[in-house]
Amino acid sequence: MPSATEWVAGLSPWPEEFGLGRMHDLLRRLGRPERAFPSLHVVGSNGKTTATRTIAALLGAEGLRVGAYTSPHASGWHERLDTDPDTFDRAVARVRAHAEAVGATQFEVLTAAALAHFAETGVDAAVVEAGLGGRLDATNVLHAPVVHLTNVALEHTDVLGDSREAIAREKLAVADPDAIVVLGELEWERLLPGRELRLGGAREAAEAFLGRPVEHEVEVHVPGRLERRSEDELWDGAHPPEGADWLLERLPERDWVVVSSILGDKRIDELLARFARAGSVLVATRSSNPRALEAEELAARARSHFARVEVEPDPGRALALARRLGPVLVTGSLYLLADLAAREPSPALT
Repeated sequence: MPSATEWVAGLSPWPEEFGLGRMHDLLRRLGRPERAFPSLHVVGSNGKTTATRTIAALLGAEGLRVGAYTSPHASGWHERLDTDPDTFDRAVARVRAHAEAVGATQFEVLTAAALAHFAETGVDAAVVEAGLGGRLDATNVLHAPVVHLTNVALEHTDVLGDSREAIAREKLAVADPDAIVVLGELEWERLLPGRELRLGGAREAAEAFLGRPVEHEVEVHVPGRLERRSEDELWDGAHPPEGADWLLERLPERDWVVVSSILGDKRIDELLARFARAGSVLVATRSSNPRALEAEELAARARSHFARVEVEPDPGRALALARRLGPVLVTGSLYLLADLAAREPSPALT
């Protein structure tokens, strides 16, 4: 019989139809763990994981026992619950029977496992990152007193809408009428007339939750964000063009050999154009995510951007090839980073 982690890894990440029915049924069977603690809900297009980790660290520095739930992961499934592999396995095992009974998806199982784990460990607060959108996302069961919208970009337009405003509405739908909403972008205040709003980021969200200023500074490491694996190798999970812009602003100026896999529903040509500013060579590969472009298709689209394009469908061999060609930048998908981290879990330098 597969372990709980092996079982959840084999589940479909996508529902046949989006909705919250299965999630509510699963949580009811688990005794409504999401009601055992107050939550801070993080939605947005870019920077959600960084915001979630930073808010959790700020609240922890103020003396609260905090749970953090993020997605996807770069170093292992346990990263999503901010815990160790054994604890993650037990958390998933705790919900497995009930999840199988309702036919829960992978993300629904992970969300329920996190909420049940937080209830079991008696957290004072949970900081929860939404997955896709907000209104129909499995995390939209929280009734959080504080919601933080990081920013809004065009993403998943087939599901969320074909304009930034439509996407913003989907994301802000998680906010109850009495919730404090902390906006990373001022333009969305017009969508929330008469609501209690604040402008800012993770610190302001933590302060809204506490109801007072935060007294501490924190330094947060987010796996897969400008992660230095050696003197000549960097990994970053940039997958929206805005994330690539963030990366390019911080990337040392070298002629990087870019190893990349990109999901088919991303803004592929915009990403490739940005990655070409980092180096002249691309090694196209394919992550294990079912939505990833085939390596040959990615290579075909990359040839108008890069002087040289190599094709290696296997991520491990793609990385080995790139290491022979020059300093390496692995980017384009957190799923690619997760595949590679499973083979090389310990960075040479941190």
